[in-house]
Amino acid sequence: METILSIEGVSKSYKKIKALKNLTLTIPKGSVFGILGPNGSGKTTMMSIVLDILKADTGSYSWFGLPNSHEERKRIGSLLETPNFYHYLSAVDNLKVTQAISGRGNDAAIDEVLEIVKLTERKNSKFSAYSLGMKQRLAIGAALMGNPEVLLLDEPTNGLDPVGIAEIRELIKSLAQKGITIIIASHLLDEVEKICTHVAILKKGTLLTSGPVDEVLSNEDIVEVAAANMEQLKKCIANMGGFTSIKEENDRIQIHYPIGRSNLEMINSHCFNNGITLQLLLSKKKSLESKFFELTND
Repeated sequence: METILSIEGVSKSYKKIKALKNLTLTIPKGSVFGILGPNGSGKTTMMSIVLDILKADTGSYSWFGLPNSHEERKRIGSLLETPNFYHYLSAVDNLKVTQAISGRGNDAAIDEVLEIVKLTERKNSKFSAYSLGMKQRLAIGAALMGNPEVLLLDEPTNGLDPVGIAEIRELIKSLAQKGITIIIASHLLDEVEKICTHVAILKKGTLLTSGPVDEVLSNEDIVEVAAANMEQLKKCIANMGGFTSIKEENDRIQIHYPIGRSNLEMINSHCFNNGITLQLLLSKKKSLESKFFELTND
């Protein structure tokens, strides 16, 4: 899968506070990638660095596999904080101001993004008359000016009511269907589960884990095994019982168990007693509850 953003060993400190610690991460093209972590975990710092707002102390990053340049930056839309819209101007006029400042898009693009964020019927209403959800949708519309290939959103549902959250969620899904790669920073695990394809979990500047959402936030035990004779191993594991499913993954076998039911010592003994010496035996992912515990506890 093609990589949109590659981060290599990025660290950033604010005096004694280490906001990011040797962060290495790749974000695939076409993904909805959630950067998950509590406040202070380094999410906004990471986004600010890859948008060239902040300078990293060490490490590097690249977009689209190319050297960083102003031209590549034009391919990226972002919403790191609520834009400074004028309360007395309409949505159209506010976007005209955005367009004039950024140099991205034109009048036709304004109509297009207003349609995308479902504000066409209210395009001439003053910004001050908008609900919080509508204001946030307009902010995402501003980030979409210039037809970016990548969209970075920092806590896009912060402060919204359930209706507003649902509107933003559906908007993000629709943008992903258009092929836009979306990177979302959030502290809401439920939000990430519902809209993201991939996730990275940060805690106090350290990357705990990353990968596809269904693996990282799996609410089950996953054990990976491998041996010299994989066919013999597969038959041996199938006769073992106690699991919910078995999957072949490249050069290894994944054994899925109900949460808390895996037992590595038992698996190893079963294989050994059947003449198989395991070359690989590991518990791949922790449960959703374990991830939550890691995020919210020291």
